[in-house]
Amino acid sequence: MLQLDHLSKSYGERLALDDVSFTVAPGRMTGFVGGNGAGKTTAMRIVLGVLEADRGTVTLEGRGLTQTDRQRFGYMPEERGLYPKMRVLEQLVYFARLHGWAPAAARRNALELLERLSLEERRDDKLETLSLGNQQRAQIAAALVHRPEVLVLDEPFSGLDPIAVESVQQVLTDAAAAGAPVLFSSHQLDIVERLCDDLVIIAGGRIAAAGARDELRESHRSSRYELLLTADAGWLREVPGVEVVDSDGGWALFDVDADATRQAVLRRAVEHGEVVSFTREQTTLAQIFREVVR
Repeated sequence: MLQLDHLSKSYGERLALDDVSFTVAPGRMTGFVGGNGAGKTTAMRIVLGVLEADRGTVTLEGRGLTQTDRQRFGYMPEERGLYPKMRVLEQLVYFARLHGWAPAAARRNALELLERLSLEERRDDKLETLSLGNQQRAQIAAALVHRPEVLVLDEPFSGLDPIAVESVQQVLTDAAAAGAPVLFSSHQLDIVERLCDDLVIIAGGRIAAAGARDELRESHRSSRYELLLTADAGWLREVPGVEVVDSDGGWALFDVDADATRQAVLRRAVEHGEVVSFTREQTTLAQIFREVVR
């Protein structure tokens, strides 16, 4: 368990983090989302020891982090940090060796990751000759090549095409399945929603919402429903407590003011004909994000 407790950090007069606390559980993917300047990168750099908090602590399994602990972390910065004139495979082997892997094992790890990330054909190319998307995949491989026990990734999906996103998702999912706590930030809320188990939303340096993805969806559940009938649904506009957003023949999208209203709509729908479907609109991460940061 990676735990951040009451972190605060200021840059001069600007408060970048204000009493930030959350946990990253083993074997789970935690999505860390917020607008530009919200404090995500600052928090991640404190976890890695790149920055020092003004107040608060970061612990792993209940104890303070040491340099030895952090050597077992895999970190991907938002700004690419690899050597542009080194060849891709050579560079990955180098990073694995820095973490104590023997030459043969380091090369094996590197080749496996290059294959999984569809970079095996570019392994002998200099990094600077790769496209930005391929450079991003090489950066992810560098964060993973030493088989880290904790992953902290800042915008890992930036610049990736849909196929590359899928391969990176699988690599990160497998790392979590092996027991690693995985913390990653992203502005691509659809990817975060699809991939993460837990969510942390930060705004203005403070945690606006945190918890399991499905629990957050339930606590911010929508009052909007979709109804499809074999008959016309125009009668919906006459039901007290219903606000019709859109409708077309037997289809309607509407808001209700209470559960009792929803039950009344269902009873009326059955009276008016065959009910093909009656479903609540699923709350998206984007909707939760807008609600908690405004």
